[in-house]
Amino acid sequence: MLRAYRAGLFPMAESRRGDRLYWLDPELRGILPLEGFHLSRRLWRTVQSGSFTVTSNRDFSGIIAACAAPAEGRSDTWINPEIERLFGTLHRMGHAHSIEVWQPAEGGPQLVGGLYGVALGGAFFGESMFSRARDSSKVALVHLVARMRLFGFTLLDAQFQTSHLAQFGCHEVPRQTYKSQLSAAVEEQVRWQDEVDPDVMAEAIKALRSA
Repeated sequence: MLRAYRAGLFPMAESRRGDRLYWLDPELRGILPLEGFHLSRRLWRTVQSGSFTVTSNRDFSGIIAACAAPAEGRSDTWINPEIERLFGTLHRMGHAHSIEVWQPAEGGPQLVGGLYGVALGGAFFGESMFSRARDSSKVALVHLVARMRLFGFTLLDAQFQTSHLAQFGCHEVPRQTYKSQLSAAVEEQVRWQDEVDPDVMAEAIKALRSA
């Protein structure tokens, strides 16, 4: 898996019930800029409002299960049990990470959004995200970008550009351009950290408004 990511490949299953995995290497790759990430004023206010609590690697299995579950407008997914097993192994090895978004609820905080992906050197490969409350996946993405900037990451691979990601500045680059950026990023010495001082994180998110 790690060798494949270093080479610019990523896996997908054909369906939730499918038992075959495919390795993709698209001609155009979606990249989210760490410098130039677009954080709207409305979303910034949501992030700052305190409506959500955001954590890292608190519930990786819960995040990937939620990403694999049916959602509005999508009855199937490319995340099959083998994908869950493989990324669970990468998580235990310290290479796959999750961002969880929680909302207060009776009985304790409820997981309402988040994302997961793979970190290798200074590159982070975003795999999937989900949302069960308005803006919760967007809040997770903002926290991911802020963390990456704090830790010294240089490449955020979004795999494919979508209209959803385009609002944050996602753009496509040709395969060879991507692989050139990737080869440099994976050689960097960067360490993911789960715990970040809240004041430091608040400043990092604030800095996104002027990035």
